[in-house]
Amino acid sequence: MQSQGVVGSDQAEVGQDWWFALPVPVNKSSKEIEITGVSLVDIPKGIKVVEYGAYSRDDTEGLALLVLEGEPHMPDLNRLENHIKEPVVVPARQESDIYYLAHLKITAPPDQSARYCKFQYVQGGKQYTQTLDCEVDLRTKKTA
Repeated sequence: MQSQGVVGSDQAEVGQDWWFALPVPVNKSSKEIEITGVSLVDIPKGIKVVEYGAYSRDDTEGLALLVLEGEPHMPDLNRLENHIKEPVVVPARQESDIYYLAHLKITAPPDQSARYCKFQYVQGGKQYTQTLDCEVDLRTKKTA
């Protein structure tokens, strides 16, 4: 499972844009949750977060785990509905159809991976934060 492993590439190049899927939200509780924000926590020098997006797995034809922008298998995110500006509701005991992507730009050869995904959500009128272990390792050919 992605939340227990590392995704990455050792063929990244400075100037490239990558899209990395954060773990798919799963609500194991008996009450619905509303996800109000997501972010990568530890971002190394050489990687810049350009933006976050929230897309339906149906619209992207599955989970776009890690894709290089412009590749033929990349979903055309500009044509799809982006749910990032609205809370995403995950019903009780269900997995979300909406998942989050971080748009990453390689600005210099990264010396380490980006790690930890933070989710902010509301449940029963209370705000919560949960940090999950996720990791994306984008290395340039020189640092691989």
